[in-house]
Amino acid sequence: MLTPKPSPLSAVLSPVITPFNADGSPNIQKLLKQCKWLEANGVGHAVFGTNSEANSISTLQKLHALDELIRGGLNPAHMMPGTGACSIDAAVQMTKAAVDAKCGGVLMLPPFYYKDICDDGLFAYFAEVIEKVGDPRLQIYIYNIPPVTKISLSLSLLERLVKAYPNTVIGMKDSSGDWAYTESVIKLLAPEGFRVYAGSEVFLMRTMRAGGVGCISATANVNPKAIATLAANWQAAGADQHQAELDQVRAVFQKYQMIAALKTAVAHYSKDADWLRIRPPLMPLGADQQKKLIAELDEIHFSMPGL
Repeated sequence: MLTPKPSPLSAVLSPVITPFNADGSPNIQKLLKQCKWLEANGVGHAVFGTNSEANSISTLQKLHALDELIRGGLNPAHMMPGTGACSIDAAVQMTKAAVDAKCGGVLMLPPFYYKDICDDGLFAYFAEVIEKVGDPRLQIYIYNIPPVTKISLSLSLLERLVKAYPNTVIGMKDSSGDWAYTESVIKLLAPEGFRVYAGSEVFLMRTMRAGGVGCISATANVNPKAIATLAANWQAAGADQHQAELDQVRAVFQKYQMIAALKTAVAHYSKDADWLRIRPPLMPLGADQQKKLIAELDEIHFSMPGL
């Protein structure tokens, strides 16, 4: 049996969607309330992830939000903030803040602006961030999301990073959507205790069965309890049926631009239209799309109790 490295992080984390004020700044109180609802449903916080619109938020805004969320009562040990940036200095600044706040880990994108980057360049980036942070408490989860970054992280690169920094590069989130790749990472590195999270609950059962630790999923924002329940009971009778039910919910949201769809659902079920705000260049769903999404969710008897 593969034994992942110990971590206070849960099996399911949400890249928490960010509510915005009219001036485009994050609304910390709404964000805190959302995070507490997620936590009550068994889900940890991958704040400043893709679905958080992290790259539309300044470093200073993220540093302030992290501080206020912890001040507001969130347990930093259950948090995996996104700290990757194209700039090494920006990544170091965010990562140091997360380590000093005692976060359970950080989720680190590769530098995504330049394309056709060689493994040596990517290794040099992660190595420089690690060396400049210079803290043995640092726990990095590499974030692989080639549909967005257009950068693929090779198995040899991951193996090299784990070998060079075995107590620091301890896991990854794989949002490639390529199960063969996810499985190959688990087979190669899970025996070393490497913790692999799938980037969607669609792959949750396969990930757990292969030796991964869970998922960090967009739809954990809206369907947290059901996803967390499967992660905790993946070996139980009926788990495959439970997976099929999760897939049904995911399929509805995937028909739309994901962030706008998640915000539409939260706005609807919380009766708070402020949640519809989204940062350019992304745009909210049109009124017809919003109605269609909610109608499709009603058809499958979807709800967000306690929101």
